[in-house]
Amino acid sequence: MTTQHVLQGRILSGNGWLDGTITLGADGRIAAIDGRLASGRAVERYILPGFIDLHVHGGGGVDIMEGGRAAEAVARLHARHGTTAMLATTMTAPMDEIENVLAALGPCCRQRTPGTARLLGVHLEGPYINPGKLGAQPDDACRAVLSQIDKLGQLAPIALLTLAPEIPGHMEIIRALSDAGIRVQIGHTLGSYEDGVQALQQGAAGFTHLFNAMSGLHHREPGMVGAALAHAEYAELIPDLLHVHPGAIRTALRAIPRLYCVTDSTAAAGMPDGEYKLGSHAVTKCMGGVRLADGTLAGSTLTMDQALRNLLAIGLPLAEASHRLSLYPADYLGHADRGRLETGAWADVLVLDDALNLLDVYLEGEHLVVSDV
Repeated sequence: MTTQHVLQGRILSGNGWLDGTITLGADGRIAAIDGRLASGRAVERYILPGFIDLHVHGGGGVDIMEGGRAAEAVARLHARHGTTAMLATTMTAPMDEIENVLAALGPCCRQRTPGTARLLGVHLEGPYINPGKLGAQPDDACRAVLSQIDKLGQLAPIALLTLAPEIPGHMEIIRALSDAGIRVQIGHTLGSYEDGVQALQQGAAGFTHLFNAMSGLHHREPGMVGAALAHAEYAELIPDLLHVHPGAIRTALRAIPRLYCVTDSTAAAGMPDGEYKLGSHAVTKCMGGVRLADGTLAGSTLTMDQALRNLLAIGLPLAEASHRLSLYPADYLGHADRGRLETGAWADVLVLDDALNLLDVYLEGEHLVVSDV
């Protein structure tokens, strides 16, 4: 049981900005929001919904693929940067390794450890991808088989699954996966525009790290990027300003109504420059990025609080930036009681100063002081 908290500031409510108070109940949910429409006066404290990150490989020196209790360490690091809920994201690997990782993730998804972000499930980014578009994924890609995915889902809840729809057999199983409650995302793909459109018609719901590791846009061959820009309602994008140029981000923002942002963070997030693991790969953090030995970008060092500031730096209003880090990913997964500040929703709440530095995080009502980050 948590303690009741009453917070005061400029609140991003479901009815817009309010100046007032928000009461977090002892049951871990929002008990009340009281206030008046925000005035033009100076703001000392902003109160936003907690961030929801649907693509997290690691952080704090730890990689999800290490298994054991690695996910707790990753969720603890990201909680200190405002992520209150997340998906543990796997890498392409031999199937026995993936099974071992999901067996370890199952208990972490069922119960949240104090001080950590809630694990809403698993994002199975590999191994059902195109071996010709691995990006930073290890070379262990294979075809998706429903019975195999069902076995994995019995070990830990699979919320998202990335696949390349052009691989033989993949287009045919998208509907079954969607009907089973798994969000299918298109990614690590050499597929055509037509493949993307057909996959969406079959029930695919989004695109994995839009622009990265997929066939690009050309005016005579629109590619998978073209399919996303022309037809997607949702897609994820990495706003570290390394993976995608700000101009391309703004293009996607105009084209995809509920584009949401992820970190694609690695073990190097929150750590000094040096060598780290990304699945079976050794990667190097330097100059704000993470790369393989050949220079390929390999995930990021991004945290969601920095993602917020990056979105504002390219011109987004604060409310829109918040929606793309909280509300839209929650809605995408069907969590109507997360990603928003409303009475009865989970008390996943952030307090930021007027420069948007994170001061306090509330994880289902549990108070985490982060002003020393």
